[in-house]
Amino acid sequence: MYANRQNAWVTSSLYRPRQVAACSSKGGAKVFPEFLIKVLSDFKILDNKLHIAASYPQYFWSVTGLPGYLPDATPVRVRALAKVCINMYAGEMDTAWLESEKAQAAQFRAQGFIVEFSEEKGQGHVMRTLEGPGAVRLFKQFEQARHGCGK
Repeated sequence: MYANRQNAWVTSSLYRPRQVAACSSKGGAKVFPEFLIKVLSDFKILDNKLHIAASYPQYFWSVTGLPGYLPDATPVRVRALAKVCINMYAGEMDTAWLESEKAQAAQFRAQGFIVEFSEEKGQGHVMRTLEGPGAVRLFKQFEQARHGCGK
């Protein structure tokens, strides 16, 4: 999840449900566990999956799977993502997630969706290539989503 308000970002990892980091473009980070607890209770988030965006697409510019894909990809749930920027990352050595994401990215593209997929070379389920300086790619995608990249 992320939000941008005048170049301030809110990101969260649903695998680390007690932490939400708020970072500004001027540097610094703070942890807001209360914020995430509120989001988790409001949205009944169970896993790190695209199902939240498929259920509430009006609230999202983009969705990023690190790794992640949409389970239960019914036609209705897939169509709900038509106007959302979809970014998918999977580690080369995380073969189960990699294959699932590749297949779903192809399915989305076949329906005219704009999907960015990246196979992170030499990486497993936890992709260190997206940490530190590598995170710049993520924030560029977040910013791009403000201008629209869906169908």
